[in-house]
Amino acid sequence: MIGVEHVDFVAVPTRDAAAARRFYGELLGLPTSPHGGDEFEAANVTLALWQPEAEGVPFAPSTAGIALRVADVPAARARLEAAGVSFLGPTVDTGVCLMGFLHDPDGNVLILHRRYAPRGGAPAVDDAGAAAQSEA
Repeated sequence: MIGVEHVDFVAVPTRDAAAARRFYGELLGLPTSPHGGDEFEAANVTLALWQPEAEGVPFAPSTAGIALRVADVPAARARLEAAGVSFLGPTVDTGVCLMGFLHDPDGNVLILHRRYAPRGGAPAVDDAGAAAQSEA
């Protein structure tokens, strides 16, 4: 065991850093990292733009998907569609969460995500981390 503490960053391959900066910073609204303009901060992880071809590595978009938690998947989807972003089919309702799949400008898969069901029978938790009060 090596004792992993947490994920520091996820590399996002790009061929066009300027377009990726506009997409992640302006369209998605992620703040840039104080460590550099090619890094964008989510609440729990940094998305780091990476130009593989500049290092002699062939470019290939990530198809695994980075799930971005949003407050309202349909509303976020509508805003992105109005800005010209195409989605990969309809929003998926799994019975526990909503997911909307899209590509960034380089073809990397992103997922707008919101879980609405509690995990493993635990009480639902609000965004502040407090257990939701049930109404009697």
